[in-house]
Amino acid sequence: MDDGAVFRLAARLKQLKGRKEELEEARKELNRDIEEAQARLAGLMIDAELRNFTRDGTQFVLVNAVRASARAGAREELFSALREQGHGGMVSETVNANSLSSFVKEQIEENGGDLPGWLEGLVSVFEQPTVQLKKT
Repeated sequence: MDDGAVFRLAARLKQLKGRKEELEEARKELNRDIEEAQARLAGLMIDAELRNFTRDGTQFVLVNAVRASARAGAREELFSALREQGHGGMVSETVNANSLSSFVKEQIEENGGDLPGWLEGLVSVFEQPTVQLKKT
């Protein structure tokens, strides 16, 4: 056995793991910066009553994304209600936030713009202004 090769590879692995941690932290910071810039831009577009604009070959479109989450303390009750209403396939240890948001949006649309009664008190629903980018 070549101890030198083992120690070199161990050092390389340690270096790679350290770099991975640095990149993960940088990604988290970048995501926070993106969210902040997006929220600020959405606010400025709302203030200017600007629904969309094109700049440097990219179209910026103000949209309201429907977001839903289980209300505090109502998670298990929500899961039971989803199962009872025939939507148990969404439920696992957790409900994917994007799946739940899409589902709640569909339910609101199918219920004439209102949250169905069986979801009342189980989910919090709010609109989040955000900006989508589209290449033109």
